[in-house]
Amino acid sequence: MLLIFGSRAYETLVVLVSFVCPHCGVDARQRVMKLANRFTLFFVPLFSFSTRYFVTCGNCGVATSLTRQQAEHSVEWARTAAVR
Repeated sequence: MLLIFGSRAYETLVVLVSFVCPHCGVDARQRVMKLANRFTLFFVPLFSFSTRYFVTCGNCGVATSLTRQQAEHSVEWARTAAVR
C-alpha cells in the first residue's frame, strides 16, 4: 500500500493597513499575512499544525512577526478607520 503524506504552507492576506515601517521609517501600505502549515494526505490538506502571522512592508519588503492578538487588532483598526 502506498501512502503519500506531507505538509504545505498556505499564505493568506488578512488585511492591508498603512503605518510607519519600523525598518525603513516610511509611511507605507503594510500587508498583514497569515501563514498556516497544513498536513496533507494524498495532496489534500487535512488540518493546520502551525499558524504564524507577520506584516510585510510595501516599501522595503521586510517581514516582521506578529502575534495573533496583534493581527486581530490590525483587522479591527482597519474596520474602524474605514468607517471614519
